[in-house]
Amino acid sequence: MNNPTQDKITQLSLTGVTCASCVARIEKALSQTDGVVAAQVNFASRTAEVSGGNATQIIKAIQDAGYDAQVIQDSAEAEAQQAKDLRQLLKTRSWYAALGVGLGIGLMLFGMDIKDPLVLRTLAWLTLAIMLMTGEHFYKSGFKALKSGHANMDTLIVIGTSAAWLYSILVVYLPSMFPEAARGVYFEAAVMIIGLVNLGQVLEMGARLKTHSSLKDLLGLRPSSACWVGTTGKAMVAEVQVNIIQVKVGDLLRVKPGERVPVDGKVTKGESYFDEAMLTGEPMPVLKQLGDELVSGTINGQGSVIFEVTRVGKDTALAHIIEMVRRAQNSKPSISQLADKVAAIFVPVVLVIAVITALVWYFLGPQPVLTYSFVSALSVLIIACPCALGLATPISVMIGVGKAAQMGVLVRNAEALQQASQVDWVVLDKTGTITQGYMVVQDCALFNGADKVKSLAIANHIEHASEHPIARAIVAHCQQQLPAESLNSTATLSAEHFTAVPGMGAVSGDIITGNIALMQAHKIDLSAAKGWLIVQEKAARSIVLLAHKGELILAFGLEDILKKDSVKAVRRLKSLGVKVMMLTGDNQATAQRVASLVGVDDYAAELMPEDKLNKIKQLQHQGQVVAMVGDGLNDAPALSQANVGIAMGQGADVAIESADLCLLNSSLHGVADAIELSYSTMRNIKQNLWGAFTYNALGIPIAAGALFPLTGMLLSPMLAALAMSLSSVTVVTNANRLRWFKTSARD
Repeated sequence: MNNPTQDKITQLSLTGVTCASCVARIEKALSQTDGVVAAQVNFASRTAEVSGGNATQIIKAIQDAGYDAQVIQDSAEAEAQQAKDLRQLLKTRSWYAALGVGLGIGLMLFGMDIKDPLVLRTLAWLTLAIMLMTGEHFYKSGFKALKSGHANMDTLIVIGTSAAWLYSILVVYLPSMFPEAARGVYFEAAVMIIGLVNLGQVLEMGARLKTHSSLKDLLGLRPSSACWVGTTGKAMVAEVQVNIIQVKVGDLLRVKPGERVPVDGKVTKGESYFDEAMLTGEPMPVLKQLGDELVSGTINGQGSVIFEVTRVGKDTALAHIIEMVRRAQNSKPSISQLADKVAAIFVPVVLVIAVITALVWYFLGPQPVLTYSFVSALSVLIIACPCALGLATPISVMIGVGKAAQMGVLVRNAEALQQASQVDWVVLDKTGTITQGYMVVQDCALFNGADKVKSLAIANHIEHASEHPIARAIVAHCQQQLPAESLNSTATLSAEHFTAVPGMGAVSGDIITGNIALMQAHKIDLSAAKGWLIVQEKAARSIVLLAHKGELILAFGLEDILKKDSVKAVRRLKSLGVKVMMLTGDNQATAQRVASLVGVDDYAAELMPEDKLNKIKQLQHQGQVVAMVGDGLNDAPALSQANVGIAMGQGADVAIESADLCLLNSSLHGVADAIELSYSTMRNIKQNLWGAFTYNALGIPIAAGALFPLTGMLLSPMLAALAMSLSSVTVVTNANRLRWFKTSARD
């Protein structure tokens, strides 16, 4: 029996996280906490998601590791607060960057020739004051990390800038300790490094703020107030504007033209067209009438509608979407594992490299060995910050998942996004996926001189008693064809007298309605419909016949018609190099017809749920990566088995829960959209990782002096700081290109 605590998900907002090494340390600390099953830390969003464990113990483990955390109670509120805090921090760090860089440039331009000891001492303490003010966050974090027995990016900055200042102060106060050639001061370097690192963080935070745009758009769909008109079962009162948090299930709310639906509900009065484009991606407004569901965030058109509240707060469809997007943004694809492993040991390795660099220059380098040794070691410490490595994957995932949400594709986890880029086969269910999912009368014929109005009226009355999809289709057709006065012309007929014949139809006195087998069982002559029946059977349509007083009078040919864009969507999938298969429980003839119409590569019919599951397994055993697309209860096992399960948004809840991706607009184009976005996101992540690895692979040797034999120059610590800052900015900027991702044409 599973421990119920193992299923608990705790989301946390983190502080003090400065680089990928911090992420690795926190994840290690959490993995060693009692009850914790799994833990993921997202460097880009500074959040953690922990499965299992106790919140108090989890926070203590994080604090013991040298960081702090708060439990996120409401994802939407946390998102808004995080964006607000980031904007405030951006302002503060901008001032710090301007002050540090400005003073550093001033010292570089005007302080090079200063020899007066009093002036140098004044500069020493001035630069220290500026360093402590503009770099307070670095020093607090760096020393806190050292105190807890580990090192992070801030540790490197603290050691580097402190060493530069201490070296310089010793030169100023005790110059006799150093050879004359080594009596240079590095006050400008110390203050400039902090200023440049702050500048890099300013640029990074500015770019990170843009990554919040997708969730910001979703959060903007939630109105802060609602028009309350009463409570279900009670007389309505005068309209009152109330705060959204006051709304309860069972309340009656009015949505006026142009307003957004504040919470989920069901229409009780009025009708109107609602724009659901932000949620579904579909541009055409949807008519909502009595009994229809309203989704929070959608926009009312011209009509005024009153609806009963069915879900509020965290239970609304929009809240679930926001939560799903946020969790997916904070998840990790397997491609990040290498970067995580490197980051876990990166900072200690850099410290060792810096020490070795200093020793090599001191014992083997030219004069002044002390200066060369110090400058090269300082440059190694500053340039090696693993920020770019830590941001490479999560920042792309955040933007990719957010972009998917804007396109009407909900991603449950980042691994699904990665898997979608490797799909070999897309397996489609038929009913409700390729087809509309409901029957439509495609052909209607009269026989033996039957009267059209009377015959349709009889059919309407009989089928009205049934909830079967075919019966509903016939009723809809009859009501379209019949004049209003004829709809009740068969009042003498009573549904109570119907005798159902399972799998065949029904009998009521001298009226028989059903399939061919039922007609033959009652010896109804079908010769008059012979030609018509051949046509329907070739078209693989479902046939319903109606006989009155022993004579065939009416026949219907029905089919579940294709969605308008299924053919184009399948063609588009195949253009991406993906093979397409259709699996259905329907009969062979219907499956063959649909497969031929949409152009799938393979198909199988008359399948049970376990048969679909086995088909998926068979493909996987052949080394194929499989995406399964479905909407029904019978698709749930196959959706779970597939490498990527994709549920149609209008499908059964169990199918949606079993899937990795959910298509809100129920169009197969969404599958192609998801695959194309996956391609772009994975390509973006690989670019970021390659860039980050290349930067460190080249930057550290150059900082250590690898080019000195060729150029006779060492890399300046200030240039090292600038390069380090720009590496993170480059990664974030490249990731933000995904915000402008566009799918291929839906021709």
